[in-house]
Amino acid sequence: MEKKKIPSTSLDYFADLTGELPGPAQTQEENVGERIRRLRAEKGLSLEKLSQMTGFDVKTLEGIENNEAQPQLGAIMRLSKALDAALTRMISGQGQKPYEITRRGDRKTVARPTSGKGGKKVYTYYSLAHDVAGRNMEALIVELEDVSDPGKNVHEGEEFIFMLSGTALLVIGDEQFTLEPGDSAYYLSTIPHFITGKGGKATIVAVLYES
Repeated sequence: MEKKKIPSTSLDYFADLTGELPGPAQTQEENVGERIRRLRAEKGLSLEKLSQMTGFDVKTLEGIENNEAQPQLGAIMRLSKALDAALTRMISGQGQKPYEITRRGDRKTVARPTSGKGGKKVYTYYSLAHDVAGRNMEALIVELEDVSDPGKNVHEGEEFIFMLSGTALLVIGDEQFTLEPGDSAYYLSTIPHFITGKGGKATIVAVLYES
């Protein structure tokens, strides 16, 4: 009997391909704290000076640089601005190529940020374009944990997210949205926002544009 062909535009078919989305067999862990420390050294800034520039206390900055605390995206954005470094370099490195093809097993784990309340992991980033030089966008697979109050982010730029699996809660300003697989959202990052898994883990594609 001839197999029924499913059109490539079918959302259900796309979900079948991406919905489970287990992590790659091997990922390369990047130390965001080490990258921040190196950028600070390049600028000749002390921890005390960086504390004054960002509003983070010295102890918090030490924890980030020593990889004892994983900063959330808003904190990375603030540090990026203070260190006059591109967000993309801060998150996943400098990049050396004019393009990149990222195979499923080559996604690079770049951060596992934690919340300030109890240090619970809130999500995991997998970079999809870490080796492209001079890029203004950061493309990520993000695995969201279910966290009741991860804290809102406010930073420069724009964000686009596309739901792959699970259910997510997106808060933009004073509004809340429940997102299911196939849903998407685009918003200015200058509006206070956060996204978290709802009722369990969720997975999204996130594209961050640095204006």
